[in-house]
Formats: sequence, structure tokens, C-alpha cells
Amino acid sequence: MKELRFGIIGTGFWARYQLAAWRELKGARCVAVCDRDLSKARALASNSGINAVYENAEALIKAEKPDFLDVISNPGTHVELVKLAANHKIPVICQKPMAPTLAEAREMMDACRSAGVPLSIHENWRWQAPIRAFQEVLTSGIIGRVFRARIDYCNSFPVFDNQPFLKELDEFILSDMGSHIFDVARFLFGEASNLYCQTQRVHPGIKGEDAASVMLRMDSGTTVTCNLSYASRLEHDRFPETFLLVEGQLGSVQLAPDYWLRVTTSEGTRSRRCPPPFYPWADPRYALVHSSIVACHANLLGALQIGTQPETSGDDNFKTLQLVHASYESARHDSVVQINSLPHLK
Repeated sequence: MKELRFGIIGTGFWARYQLAAWRELKGARCVAVCDRDLSKARALASNSGINAVYENAEALIKAEKPDFLDVISNPGTHVELVKLAANHKIPVICQKPMAPTLAEAREMMDACRSAGVPLSIHENWRWQAPIRAFQEVLTSGIIGRVFRARIDYCNSFPVFDNQPFLKELDEFILSDMGSHIFDVARFLFGEASNLYCQTQRVHPGIKGEDAASVMLRMDSGTTVTCNLSYASRLEHDRFPETFLLVEGQLGSVQLAPDYWLRVTTSEGTRSRRCPPPFYPWADPRYALVHSSIVACHANLLGALQIGTQPETSGDDNFKTLQLVHASYESARHDSVVQINSLPHLK
């Protein structure tokens, strides 16, 4: 495969891990980094052996002519940067959440569609090794038709200590972690027809919600409950693990703490661990998440190289963003929301 040259836009906390993950793969090479804070861009470039540094994304595009851009900046900048890439006919990978609003997400999709270039979303949660192993069990059919499921992401990780700006967000955990958890729900169970959501603000001194429960009715008939919280003190408090329990006609499958996968049928329970791969550059606190970046990159790169759609294209991830906004709509009005019934959610 032809090696693809790319530029990184945004050099904050996640950029160093994105770049390290790219280096695990053959076929992609970062040739430039860009950040409005030039000192941050220079620091990442220096530590990574990259010579070209920019504070203006268009200057990077004109000078380097990259094969694609990896946008790792804050969501408020996504629409501007994606449109810029589209104007220059450059494929773009964009961090989640795709955009602050559905209208902006549509603008991004329309711009890339008109330019004839792919828009991909870096949604890595579904690429975690234990979640992929879980999906293989479901696909095997060993537990029969699935009728009920629960997805739990609940812990007491001090997220506000590391990222104090999160305290100021009017919308927090559904926008931040809901993007991940709803994508997992769609990956495992297909599309949702309606949902009901309730939120809580538990930590003092924050503006947005730090706990939420969402019940999804999937098109398949499966009921999926998603619980999200950064305010939970639990026996198994294992940030950033996601726990899963799925019930089917013939049995159940559970993703339990410490990556234990348990399948129960009439013949009993079989258990095995499905730990993530280890990379020396990963932050130990985030190792599960950081390892999934490599698998996500591999899927995005392969799609760019052969001209196919990745699992998390812009069109696909828009459906996840719809669930985030539908959840806020439900919580505001304390009502069930039909996903495709409200014009502004389409």
C-alpha cells in the first residue's frame, strides 16, 4: 500500500497518544503538526522528530499537501477545520464528539460530500479488545436472540481534577462519554428507535450533568440501558472499563471487571480474560483506551488506502450524535423521544 502523509491539527493531551498509535502502523507518516499555541506544537514535534510546525492549518495544507488531516482539536473548531480540508480536497479524520450541534455536523458531512472526500470520526471505544471479543460472542449466536442489555460506565475517576474546564460545560457526561457508550450500543445492537433519559448533577460546583441513565429501544426489539457516571463509588471502581451484560433466549454474556468475559448457557458458565494489548507509550491510567486507538487507526487507514468506508464514517457517527442530542431532549422534557420524529434531530 502507498504510504499516506498526514498532518495533525491540535496538540493537546490526546495528540501525543494519537501520534504514538499511528507509529504502530505501517502506511502512515506524520509530516507536520499544527496548533494555535505554537509552543505546544513545537513541543510535540520536538518529542516526535517532526520538523514541520505550523500555527495555521491552511498554511500547513498549502505547504505540505498532506494525504489526510487528523483533527484532534476541541469540538468547537471541528466544523471550520473540516470545511477547510474539504475546500482543499483533503480527506479528514475528526475526533469525537463530531460537532457541538447536529446542524454543524451536517455542514461537515455536506462539505466533504460535495468535495468528494471522506470524513471519518475517530471513535475508538468500540475498538477496545474486550468489547470486540464481546461482539464476537454475540455474533456467534450462542445466547440466541437478544432481548435485554445493560452497558455501565460508572466510576469515581477525578476527571475534574485533570480537566477543570469540564466543570464549566453546560452539557457534560452525555456529550463526552455518551458519544462513546451510544456508539458501543449501536455497534452491538444496531439502531435505536426511541429513548428515555434522566440526568443528575452530583458533584458540587459543576454546571453540567455527571450522571445519566438512558433506556434505548432498538429497532431489533432489544431494550438497552446505558448508565454513565463520574460520581459512583463502587466495589469495582475500574476507570476506564465498560461493563456489559446481555441476556438472550439461550443464555447471557457478561463483560465483568478486569476484562473477564463470561458466557452462561444451559451447559454452565465459561469464562476467559480478554485484556487489551500493551503499548509502552500508553498512560497506565488510560492504557485500555490508548490501546484501542491503534485498532481504530488501522481501520481508518485501511479505508483511506483502498477507498472504502471505515466503521466510524461521518455518516455513521452522525447517528451516534443524534442519540446524544435526543437524550438531552428527553431529559429536558422528561419524555420518551422518537429518534426520527423531531425535525431538528434528523
